[in-house]
Amino acid sequence: MTRKILVADDEAHILHVVSMKLTNAGYEVLTAMDGEETLELCAAERPDLMILDYQMPLYNGTEVCLRLREMEHMREVPVIMLTARGFEIDRSEMETAGISVELTKPFSPRELLEAVNALLEKSEQKADAEAT
Repeated sequence: MTRKILVADDEAHILHVVSMKLTNAGYEVLTAMDGEETLELCAAERPDLMILDYQMPLYNGTEVCLRLREMEHMREVPVIMLTARGFEIDRSEMETAGISVELTKPFSPRELLEAVNALLEKSEQKADAEAT
């Protein structure tokens, strides 16, 4: 089963680089350029993991996470938050929004792929444990 990842960022070059890296790794990739489009895609497509930019138009990454956590099918979906250099999300804000990992731009595509693989593996292990 191909895992589905939603990447949301208002910078086209970041969407391109991240999408290429994930597609080459065998993932199905959905993209959005603002918070509203992200919410619509999550409702329709039910991704297995999300990579969100903190500073997006309409809703920032944390606002998107909080709204997604209100959707039953999105409560447990892992989130990687991309932030600008020098900007750090408060740990309590990360917990409240359900953000799993924070990466600072510029980031290494390899580091991002490692985080994606680790979070999906952890998510799969949790699902397997709950099924038994």
